[in-house]
Amino acid sequence: MSHEVHHEENENASSSTSQLELFNLIGGSWPPAPREPERLEYGSVPRGARRTMQHSGHNERIKSVNLINHLAPEKRKIRQNTSNRSGISEESVQSNKMVNETKKVETGVLIDVCGGDVNEEFYDSPSLGSPRAVNLEASSQSPPVLDDIGVGSLVEVATDVDQNYYGVVRWIGLIDDIATAGVELEQSVCGLGDGLHRGSRVFTCASGRALFVPLPLCRRDARFTDTPPPETHHTEIGEQPECPVVTGVVPPLTSLGDLAGKNRGIQGHHNSCYLDATLFAMFTFTSVFDALLYRPPEPEDSPHYSEVQRVLREEVVNPLRRHGYVRADRVMKLRTLLERLSDVPGLTCEEKDPEEFLNGLVAQLLRAEPFLKLSSGQEAFCYQLFVEKDEHITLPSVQQLLEQSFATSGVKLSEVPAAFIIQMPRFGKQYKLYQRVQPSPLLDVTDLIEGLPRQCTVCGGLARWECSSCAGGALDAGALCNSCLRLAHATRPTHKAVPLTISEEYANILESCPVPRVYMELFAVLCIETSHYVAFVKTGVGHDAPWCFFDSMADRKGERNGYNIPEIVCVSELGSWLSEEGRALARAAPLDRHLPAPAKRLLSDAYMCFYRSPDVAMYR
Repeated sequence: MSHEVHHEENENASSSTSQLELFNLIGGSWPPAPREPERLEYGSVPRGARRTMQHSGHNERIKSVNLINHLAPEKRKIRQNTSNRSGISEESVQSNKMVNETKKVETGVLIDVCGGDVNEEFYDSPSLGSPRAVNLEASSQSPPVLDDIGVGSLVEVATDVDQNYYGVVRWIGLIDDIATAGVELEQSVCGLGDGLHRGSRVFTCASGRALFVPLPLCRRDARFTDTPPPETHHTEIGEQPECPVVTGVVPPLTSLGDLAGKNRGIQGHHNSCYLDATLFAMFTFTSVFDALLYRPPEPEDSPHYSEVQRVLREEVVNPLRRHGYVRADRVMKLRTLLERLSDVPGLTCEEKDPEEFLNGLVAQLLRAEPFLKLSSGQEAFCYQLFVEKDEHITLPSVQQLLEQSFATSGVKLSEVPAAFIIQMPRFGKQYKLYQRVQPSPLLDVTDLIEGLPRQCTVCGGLARWECSSCAGGALDAGALCNSCLRLAHATRPTHKAVPLTISEEYANILESCPVPRVYMELFAVLCIETSHYVAFVKTGVGHDAPWCFFDSMADRKGERNGYNIPEIVCVSELGSWLSEEGRALARAAPLDRHLPAPAKRLLSDAYMCFYRSPDVAMYR
């Protein structure tokens, strides 16, 4: 009797210990609160919910610290003769398992992760040994590649706690003769490493992202399989130019050459004009943004960084520069990646603005260094003009608006930018502060840069002081030297000037010679009219370089099953529209319909101006 009581106490203690270990393992209560299963087909994603590493909700379990123990088992068989020889009952063996019975893992995205014919040794091994890369030619035990998964594949790994993990396969090999994949996860998970396995460096990634998992547990990332490809054009597809993948380094074009004509540029498809015009402006004739194409991946980058960069470089930019044409399906591949991986929804089908595209691609996925660094400590990729309307000005220039905006905000640039993207003072697609704005061909940013020597607005000497009250909205009017400051403030006792920071190393030299000015060159203007974006782009470097006009949907062939025809047109007279001749043209044509169509688009529909500093860009 006492022996039976003692036996029951041991069983209770064992059960209590098992429950405690299980509670600590999963980081929450067990069993979990019942949840309504999602009844979705394989490859579908619930509308309005993003399948990411982080889940929120009161009824969802907290992620386990030990992810390996939660990898979904599939029909593991317990051999009766093995358990009998070891003296352990089948029931006691099952009580120590995370999953107590054979079941199908259903996560809403992945159903039945592993097939029933998978060898059980993939799952019954208690621990993985030292990693060993596979030599597919020499090894007769090469790992089975499921779903054509290889290094670089986007995969998902299911667990038995209703949590899917997404990442990129960085390594495939054998660990203790088990086919194993080294996966770099999208986000960090507590308890994981950086690609180091038992002292051996298998691959390198950020800490907390390296997961070594049996290869059969990996499946293709379903998030990238539920978006249909662009509409096929049936018989018309054969009439479109070829668009092969172009590897390597392809420099930007230096002239328009034979690029003008139809079926040239980037083909538009499903509201893609915002992206087509922006990419054409950024990469066709300038290298100021080429660092985005070639920066090596860093540990902090997304696991999908290399794939996004490769698609942008080899399937969009390089074909555009080499062959002058990018087909819509190539662009759709990039749009699908942005749709799935960034926080900007609707990039594959909805109307968007260029700044949303830049935020998703440049800021989030490519993690580029911000183009603009302000004296306030803020950083940005583009600058929105915020100004009060002056009723006496009918055709303001970008130079005037920029100086007014900086004077009003009280901030400056902490350094000369390589690229300066300026958004016009308009909100949405309809409201415009000014009906027309003239882009300045050269942008003088000398007075906008903190720490640059400035010229006295009165005598032209080296300015030592700045007075915002004297400036009256024009930055250059507020810069004064010592003597001019005394004269100007003699009758203005309420004005207060602040000293300018000037390197004394150059002060003596600049006192006796003209103060240098810093200019940036206009190289592209994005315009919008009735929700459609087009681009004017400079086809070379220098003041006299000709301009071209690009429209990704200039024409169309066919109806429902047809396709758009992009077009590039040379606009030789655009340079004159940016000068005083353009101002005279605007005064002579008070109504937009009196202007030539290209001039009207440039002056009335300007949305975003792109400036570059070739001298600075060469060091970036």
